[in-house]
Amino acid sequence: MSFLLFQEWNNDYNPQQQAVQSASTQVKDATQSTGDTFIPSSSDSSVPGQIQRPSQSYISVTTDVLKVKLDTKGGDIVEADLIQYPEKQHGDVPFMLLGEFTGNQYFSQSGLIGIDGPDASQQGRPVYSAEQQSYTLANDELRIPLTYVSDAGIEFVKTYVFKKGDYAVDVEYTINNKSANPATVQLFTQVKRTIQAKGSMVDQSYLGFAYGAFEKPYEKYSFSDIEDKNLSIDTQGGYISFIQHYFVSAWVPKQDEQNTIYSRKLSDNSAMMGIKGPLTTIEAGQQQQLASTYYMGPKDQEALKALHDDLHLTVDYGILWFISQPLFALLKWLYALLGNWGLAIISITIIVKTFLYPLTKAQYTSMAKMRNLQPKIMALKEKHGEDKQKFGQAMMEMYRKEKVNPMGGCFPLLLQMPIFLALFYVFLESVELRHAEFGLWIMDLSAKDPYYILPILFGASMFLTQKLQPMTVTDPMQQKMMTYMPVIFSVFFLWFPSGLVLYWLVSNLISIAQMLIIYRGMEKKGIKVRG
Repeated sequence: MSFLLFQEWNNDYNPQQQAVQSASTQVKDATQSTGDTFIPSSSDSSVPGQIQRPSQSYISVTTDVLKVKLDTKGGDIVEADLIQYPEKQHGDVPFMLLGEFTGNQYFSQSGLIGIDGPDASQQGRPVYSAEQQSYTLANDELRIPLTYVSDAGIEFVKTYVFKKGDYAVDVEYTINNKSANPATVQLFTQVKRTIQAKGSMVDQSYLGFAYGAFEKPYEKYSFSDIEDKNLSIDTQGGYISFIQHYFVSAWVPKQDEQNTIYSRKLSDNSAMMGIKGPLTTIEAGQQQQLASTYYMGPKDQEALKALHDDLHLTVDYGILWFISQPLFALLKWLYALLGNWGLAIISITIIVKTFLYPLTKAQYTSMAKMRNLQPKIMALKEKHGEDKQKFGQAMMEMYRKEKVNPMGGCFPLLLQMPIFLALFYVFLESVELRHAEFGLWIMDLSAKDPYYILPILFGASMFLTQKLQPMTVTDPMQQKMMTYMPVIFSVFFLWFPSGLVLYWLVSNLISIAQMLIIYRGMEKKGIKVRG
């Protein structure tokens, strides 16, 4: 129960989730309106504008891993399906990452603003032309050029570059200034998402925006943060992302440029976060290219880190990431060895519990000694009555003589908890466990047990653990609460992913075996353990 409450507190008050505003002077809130569309303004470094709803003119793109729709108006990505990740296990319908679904909108937009930027035109977003309405990746790379020519004669070619087996898509702008005057443009990239309420206590995965800046490798900026205050941070390089369970999308600009990260709450119950690059001037008769990369896919740490040094942090292990990352590497190694994620979970639990055995032994030994002191503690309580000061002094003297540390049972447990919590996040965040089969009746380790067998077995193991442990609680009400704890936890675990319940069940079974070994050794030494 304490763990679940901690999770809720962590979601609301974790300092990492609090945005740090730029030390630079904040510019007055302003946007540039063009009909029904609002776009970022080059003169305003603090707020962007609203993404209009997509038009009905699409260009479809299919690769071996992505199925994408591009809107000819603005050349935005308005839909993205992940072909290798079905919506349902063994289903044919791919998971829709971007698009309009269940009343929510999730779009990705990029464009050029500035004095001569086509997205800053008073006529609205530019409408691009393409050679085809449908493209399919046939080789290792697919380039899709979208062309627009402004009234001033400046040619803009927005090229999407898709690669085989890659969820990262390059977006290249080629500006060919055929006019008689210099042209000034500024690249912006942004993501819009409908605001959603936080999930249940069972679903602890983060849903919201995050960004990385030069001095802040990973900062969450939730929907509520955006509603409270617009974000405006000047940084070299950086990235912005939207995170959900198992999947992430992110814009990564060139890292040698000075960029501005921004956010805004929109009027249609949605929010956005984006990055603006520096103003760029193209002399008359000259040509220049601007580029950024958009990732839309699973939380693959290797692929994310290859795109940006800090982007793998969007696989959100929380404050214990430095423990979770090596544990995840161990879990992947075990899977490569065993070929089954369920067996890998069981194996890593055995390894961790074996590694922590000295702490477990110290914990149970201390608890047994405290159990043997209960009659003496009760006698001291009766002797000193209501004099709490004398009672406390007498107890400390007794602990000294008996060589017992009253915190000896808690301290080893506190040392173990970070590792177990880190493992919890590993199992929660690993996309590799999504739809992973174990065997028998467990066909999806990321879904709840369909027959609730694992939660019931977990409750039984917890009940057995309580019966084997020496009871140190003397208060009748507390004893009654402890008795009901297995039932309470079993009810909570009914909706937990079966992979997590499997981990806790195996951990309990190993604890029981270790407990029996420890107690048998203590009884051989003449130390009374139970009864």
